Amino acid sequence: MPIRLNFKKWVAGFGAIGGAILFYPNDKEHDPSLQNQHSWVTPPSFWGKWDNNWDRRHPEWLANVTKLDNEIDKEGRKKRSIRRKADVKHHILLVRHGQYHTQAKADSDRTLTDLGKQQAEATGKRLQELGLPYSMMVQSTIVRAKETAKIIEKYLTNLTVKEDSVLSEGMPIAPDPPIDMWNSEVVVYEDGPRIEAAFRKYFHRPEYSQEKDSYIILVCHANVIRYFVCRALQFPPEGWLRLSLNHGSITWVTIRPNGRVTLRNLGDSGHMEPQLISSY
Repeated sequence: MPIRLNFKKWVAGFGAIGGAILFYPNDKEHDPSLQNQHSWVTPPSFWGKWDNNWDRRHPEWLANVTKLDNEIDKEGRKKRSIRRKADVKHHILLVRHGQYHTQAKADSDRTLTDLGKQQAEATGKRLQELGLPYSMMVQSTIVRAKETAKIIEKYLTNLTVKEDSVLSEGMPIAPDPPIDMWNSEVVVYEDGPRIEAAFRKYFHRPEYSQEKDSYIILVCHANVIRYFVCRALQFPPEGWLRLSLNHGSITWVTIRPNGRVTLRNLGDSGHMEPQLISSY
């Protein structure tokens, strides 16, 4: 049976020497991957265009910033629209926990190895050397992340430390290409919405009340971090397993007021001596 094509999705381009014709089929009809989108993930545009309102905080969507300057308040004074400095950014530094004992069956027994503790020490020193004004460090509730955060905390001052179970390890979405060790849809539908909720909680443009850059540290897990990176960059989230992160590595994401996202570092472990680097 011949494939029916949507005429509106034909794209033609001709150069000085020759011509080429490209076509895109009717997306939902001919692309099976778009028929089974997970309900908790907003799918990217079929055309690959950037969604400026990905965090649902675009000024035009917020009532408190659409007030007209000539509006009058109860005291008879002119209201002013809330405006923010263009150079204020929100920085998120994601740290993968150190190497841990993988033989234990329960997460509570999967504590850091001696190497993992050394990796956490090196990462704590690196974060200290960066000299950034961190305001908060949030750690997963799983023991290997908590131990890593505890070591890092020794090197930082004036820091609020919190725990958040939504940052716990899990399978955020079925990876593509698939692998046999994670083939349970039950696991995906248990972990996926939670990890997506964590992304929406911590990844967003700067608050309107901010007058200077904000810096937070999230100490969590490889699967979570890899998924966060794909979502923040609006890459297909099913590709998270194609990324690799070393233990104790630092991933740095910057979000601007206009919603644009920059990945400054992905799994940076250059602050470690070669003998300290591990990833499994």
